[in-house]
Amino acid sequence: MQDSLQNKSPVRGSFITFEGTEGAGKSTQIAYVKAFLEAQGIDVVTTREPGGTPLGESVRELLLTKEMSQMTELLLMFAARAEHIAKVILPAIKAGKWVLCDRFTESSYAYQGYARGLPLSDIKALEALVQGDLRPDCTFWFNLPVVEGMKRVQSRGKKDRFEAENIHFFEKVSAGFKALSQARPTQFCIIDAMAPIDQVTDAILKKIESLPAYQARGGDDER
Repeated sequence: MQDSLQNKSPVRGSFITFEGTEGAGKSTQIAYVKAFLEAQGIDVVTTREPGGTPLGESVRELLLTKEMSQMTELLLMFAARAEHIAKVILPAIKAGKWVLCDRFTESSYAYQGYARGLPLSDIKALEALVQGDLRPDCTFWFNLPVVEGMKRVQSRGKKDRFEAENIHFFEKVSAGFKALSQARPTQFCIIDAMAPIDQVTDAILKKIESLPAYQARGGDDER
């Protein structure tokens, strides 16, 4: 998190991201975390990528439904992200709010980098350009066997362009998240997405309660 953010806000906000392959259960857990934090008197903003702004949601529709080159896909992701950071994420953090984001740049590394095969150096350059020194305080990676994730997506019905990819694609995505978790161990918290929902929630909230931003505000540890 940028030091400047701490100086501009009397109460430090926090930026938490949720990552994983399709069907990992991120959305369900984001709702639980939001309810928990709000019960502690914390202002929470929930958002998603791609999306999060009117422009971002329009880009999301293109990304999920239209065929395009791999580089176009990557650049659209970061265009939407630039708008998202400027209009939603940074203003919320500066106001002392907690931002819970369903996917962020780590998904670009996993999907467009490891799975699509685009150079990781290109993604790193875009990350620096668009984000500056903004990084998540914590990234929850929902580690789920690829086959299980595909089964869960199948039960939803119609698939978007990413959900329709084959098992080999998602194996590369999963490998990408694993590599990122190893490269950024202080940022990543690995969650067993095969565990019962209540156990997943407990693991996430335990980590939330250990974060400096939570401890600094004297959060109530009793749940």
